[in-house]
Amino acid sequence: MEEEFFLLCALYGKSGKPVQATLSSLKMLDVGKWPIFSLCSEAELQLVRQACVFGSASNELLYTTVNDEIFVLGTNCCGCLGLGDVQSTIEPRRLDSLTGKKIACLSYGSGPHIVLATTEGEVFTWGHNAYSQLGNGTTNAGLVPYHISTNLSNKQVIEVACGSYHSLVLTSDGEVFAWGYNNSGQVGSGSTANQPIPRRVTGCLQNKVVVNIACGQMCSMAVVNTGEVFVWGYNGNGQLGLGSSGNQPTPCRVAALQGIRVQRVACGYAHTLVLTDEGQVYAWGANSYGQLGTGNKSNQSYPTPVVVEKDRIIEIAACHSAHTSAAKTQGGHVYMWGQCRGQSVTLPHLTHFSSTDDVFACFATPAVTWRLLSVEPDDHLTVAESLKREFDNPNTADLKFLVDGKYIYVHKVLLKIRCEHFRSSLEDNEDDIVEMSEFSYPVYRAFLEYLYTDSISLSPEEAVGLLDLATFYRENRLKKLCQQTIKQGICEENAIALLSAAVKYEAQDLEEFCFRFCINHLTVVTQTSGFAEMDHDLLKNFISKASRVGAFKN
Repeated sequence: MEEEFFLLCALYGKSGKPVQATLSSLKMLDVGKWPIFSLCSEAELQLVRQACVFGSASNELLYTTVNDEIFVLGTNCCGCLGLGDVQSTIEPRRLDSLTGKKIACLSYGSGPHIVLATTEGEVFTWGHNAYSQLGNGTTNAGLVPYHISTNLSNKQVIEVACGSYHSLVLTSDGEVFAWGYNNSGQVGSGSTANQPIPRRVTGCLQNKVVVNIACGQMCSMAVVNTGEVFVWGYNGNGQLGLGSSGNQPTPCRVAALQGIRVQRVACGYAHTLVLTDEGQVYAWGANSYGQLGTGNKSNQSYPTPVVVEKDRIIEIAACHSAHTSAAKTQGGHVYMWGQCRGQSVTLPHLTHFSSTDDVFACFATPAVTWRLLSVEPDDHLTVAESLKREFDNPNTADLKFLVDGKYIYVHKVLLKIRCEHFRSSLEDNEDDIVEMSEFSYPVYRAFLEYLYTDSISLSPEEAVGLLDLATFYRENRLKKLCQQTIKQGICEENAIALLSAAVKYEAQDLEEFCFRFCINHLTVVTQTSGFAEMDHDLLKNFISKASRVGAFKN
């Protein structure tokens, strides 16, 4: 933030032009898709920043405002609104005990019960507690938020997940803690006794760093930083993906995903979805409504690929209270499958929505939110946003690059501050036009825009050229961003070309990713023209490395 401030000061220092304060309309969440929001006035909706719709009939609502106040309304089953009573309310009531707390994440169970983590890593629970799912050591209903400190006092919680009547939290150091109902081993303790207070889930997770957690009705999932998935709890529908239907009282690795690097996991009522780093989705478990997206209604106890056109998936969505699945592609298309207002959709269906949240608002039963919704205000420009606006602005620029016959307008002082190359090349340069022929216009424009935004906006194909530039200019962070973008465009046809580029530009992370992709798609990759035209030394090294990992074993 300090760097952005000084950049902005420098940017306007010479011209003396003031930063124009603009006020634009709020980027409002289309909350009208959830009927319970009709109980709020238009003025109240304007203040909403985060929201969660929950309950067996989607009759409860919690939301935060611009002032970090938390409001609740609804039927208040089991005191799940946290107001200290069980009285229903059709008017928003402020949850005074949490006023000023900023919510980082929130989840809810079937009772319902609520587990909330603040931005400071604190955990609060309230609501239904017949199975100790509030983690306060009792089975008494929690009518007001309870701050959990037992075993979590020195921990910062960054993610929470609720099953039907059990709870999980993930800490910043990659540890998972669980408590609550344990009839099927869903708290991972090795027994089936209910767990009244948070207890760290160990076993196979003892020395692992967990990066993502999720809960089905009576099962639990964890993704570790190596991309492996560990599962435990109820398995009657094969929702653990272990090839069996026996319950699992302690974490067990999903062996069928060997060689596949998972990034996210999402759980439905009794089915599971995972998203890989290649943008592929796998599903398993119950399939009575077609929620696995396989085209039939047969349960699957092993991970099964979900085919969504040929576009890369960037988001998966499921909720333990529903039999509905959803996914969003890199191109912005949203698909859904499974239960759709009582009907069965057995293959991914392209919707007209732009958000997976809308799938659950309009199609799921009950119509709840599958995650905490966030609405960002757009009523003022931050320093970073102001800098972004000045990129390629001829009105304030004092330098322009001529690339492929097109101008790109920039500011010398910003380039000097942000890039070592420009710090020296522009030092004694009094010209206001610099011609560039070494790189293409899209690549060089993306590079200059990166200096203003800290992000790149480029197709995976063109990002290879930007990787070349990043290597030439020794921009290591840009090099990492390029590798991430290139990964998103990998396919069987271009895998060898991308592997070659990774080796050429010494992009080790991308090289490992491309090699693993080639091994996972070896039959098709070896039949491509890219493989046939592969550089001799690269081919030799590829075959040697593939042999070492057992790629050619029968």
